[in-house]
Amino acid sequence: MSVLTHWPEDQLCLSAAERQHAVEALQRAFASTLESLKVDIGLVEMFEAIYVPLAAWIAAHQRRRGAPLVVGLNGAQGAGKSTLVTLLEITLSEGFGLRVAGFSIDDLYKTRAERERLGADIHPLLRTRGVPGSHDVELGIELLRALKRGEADAAIRIPVFDKSIDDRCPVSVWREWSGGADVVVLEGWCVGARAQSDAALLEPINALEREDDPDGTWRRYVNAQLRGPYAELFALVDVMLMLKVPSMEAVYEWRSLQEKKLAERMRYLSETREPQEPLRIMGDAEIQRFIQHYERLTRSMLDDMPARADVTLHLNDNHKICDISINAPLPECGCGR
Repeated sequence: MSVLTHWPEDQLCLSAAERQHAVEALQRAFASTLESLKVDIGLVEMFEAIYVPLAAWIAAHQRRRGAPLVVGLNGAQGAGKSTLVTLLEITLSEGFGLRVAGFSIDDLYKTRAERERLGADIHPLLRTRGVPGSHDVELGIELLRALKRGEADAAIRIPVFDKSIDDRCPVSVWREWSGGADVVVLEGWCVGARAQSDAALLEPINALEREDDPDGTWRRYVNAQLRGPYAELFALVDVMLMLKVPSMEAVYEWRSLQEKKLAERMRYLSETREPQEPLRIMGDAEIQRFIQHYERLTRSMLDDMPARADVTLHLNDNHKICDISINAPLPECGCGR
């Protein structure tokens, strides 16, 4: 695993000793993984070059603020948001002693019954989860505000959505967070997205829009959601990170690869275990249609978000971070090389 880029030296935060402590904490956390692989995959080098400096930069912003910091993480499907969130949580907690809470915008999906009503009342495409309008934004706002307040005696319940049944799980199985958090992470493919102009909505951009939304009702509704309730949710984000995919075509390729790997894994399990309920695997045409639901907004974010995100991690076609751009000023944090 070669490192193609490094965190900019003029943006290195906290002391070299603090960063080294965090690197060692990550090494301990991933020790079993490194041992099982039996090879040097350069993971520690990635920790030192990118992930620990990014976490130190976040920690420095939190220290300067002296209050809970909300971090938004944007990235298209398959960009690697879940992996990055895991690395940040471990580094910030084990390496820098911060309490980190978080959830995905996917956790906020409306129930299937609620989306069925939207599909009947407004547009059939709103039955499909994913786009703005399919989330319980008020719940998300309440969660972020509660996590920022961090009342010691309050138990905050974070919803869980089960994609296998396309519905929200019962409250009894929701995750629970107690007390305050130093850093709150909100990740999702459309986190931080902005509404487009009315003129940009006039022409459909793919077959889904041409055939299923010829008059623009669906895309105008999605856009109105971004302009209204979603803007209020995203306004609670203090620091915005972006995992920038190289192109819309890469999104399709990576999503197709995920589906193929899943199919291979299911074939292996079917040969080694008792038969179970078959997991439905999408074909190329189904994947193409699935991604078209998100194409308009994904293309818009690829165009405009790198200029306004505080940190953008640029991915190349091989899914590696090849460049880092930082728009936010360096915190006054006692930085050191």
